Amino acid sequence: MTDGAPTDLLVVDLTERTVERERLPDRWLREYVGGKGLGARYLYDRLDPGTDPLGPDNHLLFMLGPLSGLLPGEPQFAAITRSPLTGTFLDSYSGGAFAGALVGALDGALGVAVTGASDEPQALELEAGEATLAPAEDLWGRDVVETCAAFDAPVACVGPAGEHRVRYATIASDGGDHHAGRGGAGAVMGAKGLKAVVARGAPPERPPEIESLREAYESKYRDDDVGRWHAASATLETVDFADEVGVLSTRGWQEGSFDGADDIGIEAVREAAVERERDGEAIPGGFRVETEDGQSVPRGATPMSLGAGLGIDDFDAVATLGQACDRLGLDVISAGNAVAWAIRASESGLVDADFGLDEPLSFGDERVAEALIESISRRDTDAADALADGVDAAAERLGAEQLVPTVKSMEVPAYDPRGSPTMALAYATSDRGACHRRSLPAETEVFRDEWDEADRVRLVIREQTISSALWCLIADDFAGAALEDDLGAEWLAAIDARAPTDPAELLRVGERTWTLTRLFNVREGFDAGDESLPTAFQQPLSEGPSDGAALDPGWFDRLRRRYYAAREWSAEGIPARSLLDRLDLLDVVDDDTPVAASPLASHDE
Repeated sequence: MTDGAPTDLLVVDLTERTVERERLPDRWLREYVGGKGLGARYLYDRLDPGTDPLGPDNHLLFMLGPLSGLLPGEPQFAAITRSPLTGTFLDSYSGGAFAGALVGALDGALGVAVTGASDEPQALELEAGEATLAPAEDLWGRDVVETCAAFDAPVACVGPAGEHRVRYATIASDGGDHHAGRGGAGAVMGAKGLKAVVARGAPPERPPEIESLREAYESKYRDDDVGRWHAASATLETVDFADEVGVLSTRGWQEGSFDGADDIGIEAVREAAVERERDGEAIPGGFRVETEDGQSVPRGATPMSLGAGLGIDDFDAVATLGQACDRLGLDVISAGNAVAWAIRASESGLVDADFGLDEPLSFGDERVAEALIESISRRDTDAADALADGVDAAAERLGAEQLVPTVKSMEVPAYDPRGSPTMALAYATSDRGACHRRSLPAETEVFRDEWDEADRVRLVIREQTISSALWCLIADDFAGAALEDDLGAEWLAAIDARAPTDPAELLRVGERTWTLTRLFNVREGFDAGDESLPTAFQQPLSEGPSDGAALDPGWFDRLRRRYYAAREWSAEGIPARSLLDRLDLLDVVDDDTPVAASPLASHDE
């Protein structure tokens, strides 16, 4: 057993140019562990309701967990803030060399909290537990590849999209190979005038007891279904799976299957790949491919959102579009949906906006899609400026229908609920807006002949709670599958962390964290009205296995009420006092946060 688990947070005020080291309360460390939980507790405590996400008072946290650098798989960090796209709590994750270096650079701290804003671009350099600021004006305007190359250590940075406060800008690292992608953390970073964070440090040495655990869990992961799938295809087989079962959003959510799926799926990737990210390691990374602009590592969302979603069936073209987003620092899911909305609105004559393009917008045309993505990243036309604020903002400003679905103003990933209805519940109840990372019931539902509403609710709640628990550790998304049995209890016991080492209590940490992010959101005014069924899902699909499928809003409302009852929330989606008492949250809730007197009763489901 070792000691000395991280307990501190570096706090950087960009307005005052100060850096302090703050000791985190033992209770926080015990009840939230690290990562998502600790970040949620800190943000709830420090932000006033209504804080402008792009204003100086918002906080941007780069968080680790107590096991960062020790767990199997790729080291990860969490970017945590209030989202400029949704206004909700936001946690977004990224791995790679920067995440690994951050562990050593923080030297016993669990993260960095950045507040304030600088009038001039800055780079934050982290080393040996210290933080310093340096001018970065010469880097402003450069893309993420150029920015990362300007330093002699791993970097997390923003590209032009973050500088221009595109509300779905990413925080990119490792030359654009990795991104804290969804929800606009990059816009928060750009608004603060923070161009880059540089981490100079090495991952921690692993003591013998940790090394033996790591070997055992790597072996366990390789034998797991998730491990075998990941080793074979990383995330890129998702396009093949989604197409086969009829949940692949195609041509702006009009179809559920793509006739060009084989041309952008896993076999096309394998043929194009030059190597894997971590060749020869126990848990390999993504596939690296060549494009006209150099190498990139496309993830599953790239062919789904920028390929099928835009009707583009050439893998090289899809990879080029993905790399354009990577270099500019744009979330590929939101960017793909924004372009799809613009195409549908333009083709149908609903808007007569000048997109500043040489050719008309149309599905299947990668050249105009790339031109529009570039334009969005720099907000260089009125239409691009509207799209840079998200699909909801564009629909309102340009005077057209929503056309593509959003939840809490976040564009929906490419798993279409009309082919997997429980996905609608997962999207609606996600704490950061539409997200398949909290729960992905499509992987289970499409193989079930009979599945009642109770089954659907149980699965979504279980996956959301487990993901929250594992994100308090910030476990690798895939290797984390090997931790689901005890949620890292064996590991925490080995390092003598100030966290529970009982799996049941760690599951409670996940539930407490999920509930706290819900409290954050209801304090910002979110309730059941923000979790209704998008109109796009009420329209019948065409083509593929889900041809003609549509979702009934009455059925969905019943399912959502059943979920609220199971979560011990009210009919408005507000956590009840009895739940907060059970989770030791009653004394955490402030006077600005609504609390329900009682939960929705099960007989009212």
